Amino acid sequence: MKNRYSDGVVTPSALSARHSIAKELRDTRKTLNLTQSALADIAGTKKSNISRMESGKYNPSLDFLVKIADSMGKKLDIHLN
Repeated sequence: MKNRYSDGVVTPSALSARHSIAKELRDTRKTLNLTQSALADIAGTKKSNISRMESGKYNPSLDFLVKIADSMGKKLDIHLN
């Protein structure tokens, strides 16, 4: 799969952050007993976008992440460590 960075390389820290966010969103969805399809319907997107996001193969925009969090009744909160 082609990476969407200008140099074509996803840094380890970027990949780690992407997978961490994906895991948290997937765990939240499952806790709420939502299927990917149900979440996609609520968020007004395609199931494939949810699937790709949860697998870490998609680099979603901040706006998309907020939309998904809102759709699950959650607030997106980002911390820098």
